[in-house]
Amino acid sequence: MKKLVLIDGNSIAYRAFFALPLLSNEKGDYTNAVYGFTTMLLKVLEDEKPTHLLVAFDAGKSTFRHKTYAAYKGTRQKTPSELSGQIPLIHQMLDAFSIKRYEAIDYEADDIIGTAATEAAKDGYEVVVITGDKDLLQLVGDNVEVVLTKKGITEVDRYNEAKIDERYGLKPKQIIDLKGLMGDTSDNIPGVPGVGEKTALKLLGEFKNVETVLDSIDKVSGKKLKERLEENKEQALLSKELATIKLDVPLEEKISELAYEGYDYKEAKEAFKQLSFASLLGRLNGGEDEEDNPVEMEHLSIEIIEELTENHLVSPSALVVEVLGEHYHHADIVGISIANKNGQFYIPTSKAVESDLFKAYMKSEREKKWLFDAKKAVVALAWQGIELNGVDFDLQMASYLLDPSLSSHEISDISSRKGTGSVQDDETVYGKGAKQALPDEQVLAEHLCRKAHAMFQLKELLEEELRENEQYELLFDLEMPLSIVLGRMEKEGVRVDRDQLIAMGDDLSERLASLENKIHEEAGETFNINSPKQLGHILFETLGLPPVKKTKTGYSTSADVLEKLSGSHPVIEHILLYRQLGKLYSTYIEGLLKVADEKTNKVHTRFNQALTQTGRLSSTDPNLQNIPIRLEEGRKIRRAFIASNEEWSIVSADYSQIELRVLAHISGDERMKEAFLEDMDIHTKTAMDVFHVEHEEVTDLMRRSAKAVNFGIVYGISDYGLSQNLSITRKEAKEFIDRYLSSYPDVKAYMENVVNEAKEKGFVQTLLARRRYLPELASRNFNQRSFAERTAMNTPIQGTAADIIKLAMVQMSKRLEESDLKATMLLQVHDELIFEVAKEDVAELKEMVADVMENALKLDVPLKVDVSSGASWYDAK
Repeated sequence: MKKLVLIDGNSIAYRAFFALPLLSNEKGDYTNAVYGFTTMLLKVLEDEKPTHLLVAFDAGKSTFRHKTYAAYKGTRQKTPSELSGQIPLIHQMLDAFSIKRYEAIDYEADDIIGTAATEAAKDGYEVVVITGDKDLLQLVGDNVEVVLTKKGITEVDRYNEAKIDERYGLKPKQIIDLKGLMGDTSDNIPGVPGVGEKTALKLLGEFKNVETVLDSIDKVSGKKLKERLEENKEQALLSKELATIKLDVPLEEKISELAYEGYDYKEAKEAFKQLSFASLLGRLNGGEDEEDNPVEMEHLSIEIIEELTENHLVSPSALVVEVLGEHYHHADIVGISIANKNGQFYIPTSKAVESDLFKAYMKSEREKKWLFDAKKAVVALAWQGIELNGVDFDLQMASYLLDPSLSSHEISDISSRKGTGSVQDDETVYGKGAKQALPDEQVLAEHLCRKAHAMFQLKELLEEELRENEQYELLFDLEMPLSIVLGRMEKEGVRVDRDQLIAMGDDLSERLASLENKIHEEAGETFNINSPKQLGHILFETLGLPPVKKTKTGYSTSADVLEKLSGSHPVIEHILLYRQLGKLYSTYIEGLLKVADEKTNKVHTRFNQALTQTGRLSSTDPNLQNIPIRLEEGRKIRRAFIASNEEWSIVSADYSQIELRVLAHISGDERMKEAFLEDMDIHTKTAMDVFHVEHEEVTDLMRRSAKAVNFGIVYGISDYGLSQNLSITRKEAKEFIDRYLSSYPDVKAYMENVVNEAKEKGFVQTLLARRRYLPELASRNFNQRSFAERTAMNTPIQGTAADIIKLAMVQMSKRLEESDLKATMLLQVHDELIFEVAKEDVAELKEMVADVMENALKLDVPLKVDVSSGASWYDAK
């Protein structure tokens, strides 16, 4: 039997957004609604196995119902931008799954679903409607079932006619009459004042529908109820009309044209990759058994080198240093290839590392090498005792700068996009995951030589594009020198004090044991705190706390649920602390001990230079950017980071409010510039300007509110986001933002101008010409367009701040090389640089780093750096 599944797109997206905490992908896009929606979609595909499928969306704010009743949905708060910005991403996800989506001007998604369900049922289809909106229960019939999501998105109730009768004692069509009498606060359908669900059901049980109720008022028991019905006859009929789903929307496609034949694994996988949905990859069908179509390979002459000669090592050459996987600190170089005017050559690793000729070539500044991911090559060769200099081009960084929104900057993808020849992707050659393995030498040699050959062809092409974009200097003067600096920092590593970590671990273990006892005492019994099922039973049944959210397996005990229960019982705070300390122990105590080198006690993080769309660096294995510092126990983790020599110290240099200083410069706002030029506390100054008070009248609450909006403006905060941060209403948050923008008119003008300019150009850029393309600015879809506008406002600020600290790193590296200081740059964490230095050179280094960082880029306001030193990173803060 043919089966049509109809999904209420807006309803499911809305529920997913509020069911899950705010999540974001590696690019910084919010994704919690997309994640929840996709989880639901996969479940629907698995459980329902539809032959036909459609997702319906609302087309806009105004519908035919607004013409009937202007206040329809008038009490609804504006959709948070954090949600509206995800609707385009949901559309993209549906397109990747080859699922048809539809919206119709003047109608709601309900009406599209109602029309399609009615037509399909008449044609003998089995119809299943997926929604969170009870209004759609009126569609239930012989061939139509409605699956209602409950508090979350995975727990559902399935309604047929029997279930509606059991739940309400009504026929499906009477759901419309129910809404007519009791109204619907979410849609601002008035109903009859004072009539709730219980009264409405009683009336319908006796009189069947609204019209009969109104014709039989004299038979209704209760004087007040009679009066209310008499006074609100028209309103009751209007409410029923508003609640009635249209069944005659003009659909562009016939039901038969909604046939669903499944999705393409590669397209779905690529969509997941872009959204950082790694945890969902395993739920895709077709990946494991899929036979990749072989790439059409042009003939390429290659030579497997038996003996290296100067003929092989000429300048310039494209160089591939192949390391499998991301963990290049702990992996072997599997092979090396070179392409130049003399041909394509494969060099077995053993021959390369044993060759003095090769080592000299690598070390030479004069011999120019074109690489893909120079940082990775620098580190991999350094572990083999080979120094790499003369890097003249980095294909990965060039591709990244030209368009950071692309999900892949691998050689095979760049070559495919630019049409310069065929290169197989690594997964095809090596396999993936546990099945990854080296092919025989001939296959490996050809693969690496094809990579080098493609790079040799691509260099000039990408370089020309960089010149056209005025990004040539950004690559050659900033990102490429930085990649060498980062590579050397990674190889150097940073020492951790194992004894400190072990002592902290012991202390945390005691704290966790103590907390466990307290929690058990407060609960009145012992149980496994780490078991959501047992914890849910204790909180919501034993202790009787109000359940916030339910999942398929029981009560939700997620962090957002516990935070909402904060203050309702002492056990909640103890559980939250228990979880935080437990994560600290597993992630940072055990985690750092695991990755620290056994001989040197150093950890070698990997800096991600070509990942974020703003240009920010991140780090992996270990992620040193995310060491939690809100808890004192988290801050103490930094105590374990020490200098590699006992006679040396750690120096920390941290930019003060760099993004706000960049905003002051870019916007030119005189009030904001005044605060920095006069070295005032910017949050106090903002509170003075927004609340119209003198310095001494600024309260802690005022300053905290000002701080939240100051930093929030930089990240494009909405009234919803600010209301969550400050625990105030969205109305209060909006009023605060409006006052802020009124106090700083040039900031407001900047936000308007940068969006208008981006619409003309199609991109925004930093002061150093780093670009971010925003094609969604031209979209006719409001949600997609508004999200792009917010991105346009904050990207130049975040990106310029990222560029500044990168400039400082390159300049500091040069200054250290030119000086006699015994000092090494170790880490970059957000707006902070960390060094180790001989104690006798501490004062000179502090002076040097402040000078370099504060003058890295000239702004209209001074850059300020806080520099401190100590025996550990913690002491230096």
